[in-house]
Amino acid sequence: MELLSQLLSNMRVRGSVYFCDVLETPWEKLFTDTETASFHMVRRGECLVEVDGQQEYLGPGDLIFLGKGVDHRLFSRSVESQANEPAISTLLLCGYCEFITEPSNPLFDLFPSMVIVRSEELKSNAWLSTTLEQLGAEYLAQSPGAELAVNKLTEVVLIELIRINFGREEKTPIHKALQDKAVSKSLQLIHGDMQHAWTLDELATQVALSRAAFARRFTAVVGQPMFQYLTGVRIQKAKELLIETSLPVYAIANQLGYESDQSFVKAFKKIEGMTPRQYQKAN
Repeated sequence: MELLSQLLSNMRVRGSVYFCDVLETPWEKLFTDTETASFHMVRRGECLVEVDGQQEYLGPGDLIFLGKGVDHRLFSRSVESQANEPAISTLLLCGYCEFITEPSNPLFDLFPSMVIVRSEELKSNAWLSTTLEQLGAEYLAQSPGAELAVNKLTEVVLIELIRINFGREEKTPIHKALQDKAVSKSLQLIHGDMQHAWTLDELATQVALSRAAFARRFTAVVGQPMFQYLTGVRIQKAKELLIETSLPVYAIANQLGYESDQSFVKAFKKIEGMTPRQYQKAN
């Protein structure tokens, strides 16, 4: 599996739709102190969005994604500005999403605090456009199983947004990693087998570099030393296993390449500030 697909498969997201309705001018919706990221799609009509004093126009088919904690306001154009035009109603689809994966996943570099995908770009991404249509239809239908379908479709929307933004960005660590054959191969090896006891020497040999040269290149491209990156992705996977399975700590430690459960607990506590069991109970 190529690196981007591996990273996407390791990225855990969840979300849902909480609003899809027609709004008549004048209207306004405020979003403050948000604990999750959010997205809004104008399925019909138009609106304005304001973020940090900056306003953007959203027309029919436009989609905006806003990161966690980004205060914003959606509102209609003033009645006065539409004086010589027929009143425009807006069909708005709003959803939230959160990334379960921690920032150790380099794909987080692809998302600025605000991303706008215009309708023309959505149309060129037929899969995403169709998914959004299905998402709105499922939410409005409220048929049996609709809640599960909406949640799963929202996850697909997030993955597709990452892929779109991936094509826009060119200077993030993940782009540099994909362009660097040695680093890309090492990341593919790490994500492909987290149970293996990877060392600098072994990875350097796998990518045909000296230990020192590989260590320097990995840190320069990824932004952190190899062992720090490896520990980060292992601990993230451990958190998923602690929440989603009933595996004992020693089994998780073994599955993630730790020599003992003591070394795993020590590494986990250093990053999370609590033991694996404490984390499990808290979540």
